[in-house]
Amino acid sequence: MRKTSKILSSKTIGITELKRNPMAVVKQCDPVAVLSRNKPVFYAIPAETYEAMLERLEDLELAAIVRARQDQPRSELDWSNLST
Repeated sequence: MRKTSKILSSKTIGITELKRNPMAVVKQCDPVAVLSRNKPVFYAIPAETYEAMLERLEDLELAAIVRARQDQPRSELDWSNLST
C-alpha cells in the first residue's frame, strides 16, 4: 500500500521545474511545495514568512517555560549589591 503525503501548500512545482527556473520560485510570495515523484520533499517559503515562523516558535517556547515555572516558589532579589 502506498503512503500518501499531505501537501501543506496551495502551490506545487516539480523538482525538475525548480532546477529549470529557481528564481521563478523565489519571486513567488506564497509558500510552494517542491515535489519529487509526487511527494513533497521541501517547502520554499519567503524569508519574511520563515522569520515570522521562527519568532512565533520562540514565543511559544518561552510561553511554555513561563507556564512550567509559574507554580515555583519566588525568591526576592537583593538589589543593593548590584553595581550601576
